Amino acid sequence: MGQHPRRLPPPHPPTGERSAEVRLRFAEEARAARPDLAELCLLVGAAADGSLDDAGLDAAQMELDALAGRLPFRPGGPGAWAAALRELLGERCGFRGAPADYRRLESSLLHEVVRRRRGLPILLSVLWLEVARRAGAPAYGVALPGHFVVGLGTAEGERVLVDPFDGGRVLDEEAAGALVADALGAQGMPGAAARGLPEELLEPAAPLDVVARVLNNIRSWAAARPERSDVGLWAVELALLLPSHPARLRYERARLLVGRGDFAAGADELEAYAEVVEAVDEEAAERLLGEARAARALLN
Repeated sequence: MGQHPRRLPPPHPPTGERSAEVRLRFAEEARAARPDLAELCLLVGAAADGSLDDAGLDAAQMELDALAGRLPFRPGGPGAWAAALRELLGERCGFRGAPADYRRLESSLLHEVVRRRRGLPILLSVLWLEVARRAGAPAYGVALPGHFVVGLGTAEGERVLVDPFDGGRVLDEEAAGALVADALGAQGMPGAAARGLPEELLEPAAPLDVVARVLNNIRSWAAARPERSDVGLWAVELALLLPSHPARLRYERARLLVGRGDFAAGADELEAYAEVVEAVDEEAAERLLGEARAARALLN
């Protein structure tokens, strides 16, 4: 008696009309004059989880509103905002991260982070940002190498950095440098812990850059789990909908399609990418066309 194929754990992406609707909404929001970070991250969740319907999306937004309503009214400067956010989100509500969260896809999905109160640094930072902004706090994301944090105040004036992954711990320059050094390893940024960080690393991150980084994390998660190539495919396809994206994502999509047995679509994508590459590297373009021919041969 043959073995049944192993069922993959949830979440599973939606299919058909729902999938197309989510992608259309994601593309429209990404091209808006002022893209909504929470909406985009929730739509990433809807692309990942077919059980997340519009009511679920609205419920997550309402929970962010409710959390903001529990913050004190204008508590003071950046330090006071940092203390208020840590007391509410980190201590009373228990939003924080742990090493095990890196192994879960849910840690990169905002609706699951709202529900589980656990997530990756960047998703916890998105939650901190959205709650803070709704309450009127001057908050922005800071895309440190290897670890995303939140800034309160202004990049040019008084500023406090907090680490939502650590429950909202306030970071001085030395602590921020140590965080980066730990994330990248000893060779990543030598001396960062001792001398702090270059000012350009502390600039506010644009919403679309944050979303691109979220999708990069999801693609990396899927790449380490070949059985979840479904996740890698929808993540790269959403990344391709962002107004600015690396052309090489098309090659990644092509390889995923071929790996999943969609040889014709993968070959089409390889040929289209070869046209882009040919202008700068004819040899690489020829290699891509060779991969396309090999993919088409698998149809016979």
